[in-house]
Amino acid sequence: MSAASVTPRAGVIGLGIIGGGVAVSLAASGRVPAVYDIRPDTADHLVGVPAPLGSPAAVARASDVVLIAVVDAAQARTVLSGPEGVLAGAQDGLIVVLLCTVAVPVVRELADVCAAVGVRLLDCGVTPGDKAAQHGMVAIVGGDEAVVEAARPVLDDFAKAVVHCGPVGAGMATKIARNMITYSSFRAVREATALTAAAGVAPQRLLEVINEADPEGATLFLLERMRWSGTAAAMSPHMRVLMDKDLAAAQELAAALAITTPLIDTVRDNILDTLETA
Repeated sequence: MSAASVTPRAGVIGLGIIGGGVAVSLAASGRVPAVYDIRPDTADHLVGVPAPLGSPAAVARASDVVLIAVVDAAQARTVLSGPEGVLAGAQDGLIVVLLCTVAVPVVRELADVCAAVGVRLLDCGVTPGDKAAQHGMVAIVGGDEAVVEAARPVLDDFAKAVVHCGPVGAGMATKIARNMITYSSFRAVREATALTAAAGVAPQRLLEVINEADPEGATLFLLERMRWSGTAAAMSPHMRVLMDKDLAAAQELAAALAITTPLIDTVRDNILDTLETA
């Protein structure tokens, strides 16, 4: 592979499940990254990934695009602005890609800190994390389009899809919303399986029904697709009746079986808001 085909140079800071997997994917794509982690032996088991450099600043000096995959906002601030942080070693025009999930105001704060020294920041939520080493993640990006395109060769080398959601903060907002759907679904499934189990039905039968009736999960976004197509308003009165009837039946069953279902209660209380089409 020619040198031109692997530019820009990439760096990865934080070699946990996501960062380590990203580094492996980059190396497998021919873009061997400069890396750093507070644990000096952390790259020993990462195929194709070199030994860590001595500091985030050293990674910045060796990179055009630095991917930060730490745990939280406090660590991100330290990695960026500490005495040996990324900004201490950054050349003008460096692109920082924030992979860790933090609050959107934190994204904007860090973008301002970077901009003050000529560094550009992209927020980039990633999912699913367990596919990082197999080039199997989706990169959910927020930032200026020109900056996204400049970083795209690196993004493409670790993500199977790159979705540019809008300006700085948009990628993180989308990742947070995606997680909200996931965690809310966990609760919905928990309440549904508790109901079926208390009614004497094996939870596996519920899973079988869902898999057979909706194998691609299309129902999850049915209402939103109706909004996009302009058909939701016409269907809303009918759906309101069905939702109220079915959720009432779920509440009655839960009461009879002494099962607590706060999500069902909340959904029924907010049917009108859920079906709002404006």
